Amino acid sequence: MAEAGPPVSLAGIAHEAGGSTVRLRPVAEPDLAMFRRFLTEPGLIGLDWSGFRDAGAPARRYAEDGYLGERDGRLIVQVDPEEAAAGFVSYLSGSYGGRAPYWEIAIALLPEWRGRGIGWRAQALLCDYLFAHSPAQRIQAGTHPENLAEQRSLEKAGFQLEGVVRACEFRAGAWRDGYLYSRLRDDPSPL
Repeated sequence: MAEAGPPVSLAGIAHEAGGSTVRLRPVAEPDLAMFRRFLTEPGLIGLDWSGFRDAGAPARRYAEDGYLGERDGRLIVQVDPEEAAAGFVSYLSGSYGGRAPYWEIAIALLPEWRGRGIGWRAQALLCDYLFAHSPAQRIQAGTHPENLAEQRSLEKAGFQLEGVVRACEFRAGAWRDGYLYSRLRDDPSPL
């Protein structure tokens, strides 16, 4: 019988600092209520509010694959010791020229969890997780020019600003520019 070695460190699962732990975990059925809130409560998601959406969609997607698809998915951002679901991170695969795979990530935190250093840690964890479990060389994230908090969060998570994507989003009755950030596999993790 083989002896057990030291515990294995799992990239992108948890980060502990200052007495609290930010953890990424798969979506569970009770989390669907939070997803429905993001779809039906104006302003809850901040600048990303794009009108009312199908409140039944989260349950259908959860039944399909638990939000752990091959090309896209979501993980819950959990804060311990409270064991509270603070929000979620998402990832979507893409490809440049059909041969260079990348991930695009996003985050949505409930208002009471914003501004507490949770977002940058969750996004850094997600990058570490995706780099550990896929061959992608690049992870990118977009944000709004007026979302200064998310810009700081992305930079703390190891991302660099690449530039402006002009008129990429229709929001609040107008076409709006976005900022594109990226983190490469060889960039150091801040965790």
